[in-house]
Amino acid sequence: METGKIDIKEMHWFMALLQAIDVGLVVIDREYKVQVWNSFMENHSNMRPDHVIGRKLFDLFGDISQEWFKSKAESVFQLNARAFSHWEQRPYLFQFKNYRPITGAAGFMYQNVTFVPLVSLDGQVGHLGLIIYDVTDIASSKVELEKANEKLAALSRMDRLTNINNRGYFEECLAKEFERAKRTFQSCSLLMFDIDHFKNVNDTFGHQAGDAVLVEAANLLKSTIRSTDIPGRYGGEEFCVILIDTNAKEAMLLGERLRKKMEALVVNYNGSPISFTISLGIAELGESMEDHKHWIECADQALYKAKESGRNQARIFKG
Repeated sequence: METGKIDIKEMHWFMALLQAIDVGLVVIDREYKVQVWNSFMENHSNMRPDHVIGRKLFDLFGDISQEWFKSKAESVFQLNARAFSHWEQRPYLFQFKNYRPITGAAGFMYQNVTFVPLVSLDGQVGHLGLIIYDVTDIASSKVELEKANEKLAALSRMDRLTNINNRGYFEECLAKEFERAKRTFQSCSLLMFDIDHFKNVNDTFGHQAGDAVLVEAANLLKSTIRSTDIPGRYGGEEFCVILIDTNAKEAMLLGERLRKKMEALVVNYNGSPISFTISLGIAELGESMEDHKHWIECADQALYKAKESGRNQARIFKG
């Protein structure tokens, strides 16, 4: 065999390897017509080479973004340099189904793609090679891990009993809202309430009944406020709400509506009807408030006034 030449037997080996390798291999010319289509591509696309070769890639796969693909391909043709597509930027080039049993939850095959310039004997890049790697296992694992981390993050922010924001996360939100409202000069009010004589509920009906009351109170709170408002469980039977773009007068209207709904609510626990009332304190964000903790103190003072005045009522902080 002469140097630089491949005999027929070696070409046979090369073609066998091309077909057996567990990655997709596609070659296209400058007109984006397919010239090579290996077994990986045939098996996952259900398209035989004789059906594909000589046809334009975009006619075969209409879901490929021509603008994006041509931008990638032309840079390879002109610069004679490789280009890459990662699954995190674009999940796939070819929309193949995922048949892997371990990652069966993924509906499609995640792919990394390498664009390879193929130089002709005249030194010109006349063809482009595409190497398609199935990275479904890696991608699915990362996606599942991210979902798990998101769930854990959500759980760390939520009060387990009432399924609203816990005190720690609520205070984070309040601190951010304090800075935002101060910066934009937008009205914002903090509403704080607790359940009157809650100890009597626990003593009379038991702590599980008290938990049921807290859950129903939180549910009623969520159904009463707007989606933009931010609720939280601040203490045992104490709740807070950040009322966005709301002055004290408007907060009082909401507070009264909430108070009346709570008063009308009956929680049935093991056949025992439990009724309760709430007392509320409202503090509109003012210039004299130094930080979000001061804001909480003002709302707490208003709540104390409501309790001191007989409970089952709302009071606005007067600074």
